[in-house]
Amino acid sequence: MKKLTYILVLLSWCGYSQNTLTKEQALQTLLENNYAIQLSKNDIRIAENNASIYNSKYLPSVAVGAGANYSNMNQEIEAQSGVITSFNGSETQNYNASIGVNYTLFNGFNRKYATKQLQEQLAMSHLEANAVLEQAILDVFSNYYQTAQVAENVRVLQEALQISKTRLKRTNYQYDYGQTTKLAVLNAEVDVNNDSINYINTKQLLENSKRNLLLLIGDTQTQNFAVETGVQFATIPTLEILLAALPQNTNMQQIEKALEIGEYSIKMSKSNYLPTLGANSSYGWSTSKNPVTSSTAGMMNYGLNAGLSLNWNIFDGGATKTRVQNAQINQENQLLRKKQLEHQLKNFISNTYFDYQNKRLVLETQKQNLQTAKHNFERTEEHFKMGSVSSVEYRQAQLNLLHAQMAILRAKYDAKTVELQLLQLTGKLVNGV
Repeated sequence: MKKLTYILVLLSWCGYSQNTLTKEQALQTLLENNYAIQLSKNDIRIAENNASIYNSKYLPSVAVGAGANYSNMNQEIEAQSGVITSFNGSETQNYNASIGVNYTLFNGFNRKYATKQLQEQLAMSHLEANAVLEQAILDVFSNYYQTAQVAENVRVLQEALQISKTRLKRTNYQYDYGQTTKLAVLNAEVDVNNDSINYINTKQLLENSKRNLLLLIGDTQTQNFAVETGVQFATIPTLEILLAALPQNTNMQQIEKALEIGEYSIKMSKSNYLPTLGANSSYGWSTSKNPVTSSTAGMMNYGLNAGLSLNWNIFDGGATKTRVQNAQINQENQLLRKKQLEHQLKNFISNTYFDYQNKRLVLETQKQNLQTAKHNFERTEEHFKMGSVSSVEYRQAQLNLLHAQMAILRAKYDAKTVELQLLQLTGKLVNGV
């Protein structure tokens, strides 16, 4: 897997404290504990074994053999004269040992193409692992920013609750001095209760979101922690540049690699049209001890044997032709899938790009709206203190401010999430520009 430098550059750092789970820590924990990432690493190890020289059939096969036989027989031999001679305990002993080497000199280039195909499959395993890593990073940081948004919502609702409590206290003073009605006090109490419920529910939502984040990164030890709430946006190039980066998309790289593997499948199938030439050599030793009835008491043989073998399957009933045709059809299907994926990705990138631009525009608009809501609330608060604004008008100004604060948080984190999706589509989430 390639370095994760670029994704860390995208992250905003807001200082470190002992109780803060930083984005860097979340990423590190993910890489150490995520099961899908660990499985993909093991798949790479298997592909490395398959692509090694020990699985290439370029090395010869060496075999050692040995054997021993023993017999103890009683024999009766009848001569032509009719005389019968008996032999009891006639022993025969045979021993042998050999070492042999077999090597394929040529098999129609099948071995060559099979080795290259296994090397391409190893490269495919790396791409598949990269896709798993990309998705894991996207899931973790989407969840992280969601948790950060809820954490900021808690802060905003806590501030709103404090404002409502201050308003209730002031309304009670006004009622005590006959400056307002009991209805205003009751309205203020209802608003405090509603704000308290919203605050409590959002705090619970934050705890749930934190637990989900820990589950996602595989952390079973961390208890109470905070998250970073700062967001730093990356510099996104034009749509034309993003579309030109389509070959960097992990899915596109996978299908390109599948096409290369398919080419080797065709060549491997065609190699069956050619002959196979093999060489073999062995060194053997054997000895025997014969019974007295044999004309020889024993024999020993030892020496070297070597030979060549040629096999050419002139016609195999059309099996090779069928395999070649099927491999070519599969390659045509891969080309069609590539074109289909290109159209889909161009559409996804374009939609995500304009969605991102729209969300950034919404964010800027929400910033202006927030300033207006703050200014309106401050002026309304001043008039409320002087008694020239009713409690209902003050509450409306407070709600306008609250909605503006929540809206800008939603716009900020929505834009960041879409930005991550856009970087993933263009292959920049992990590998960098």
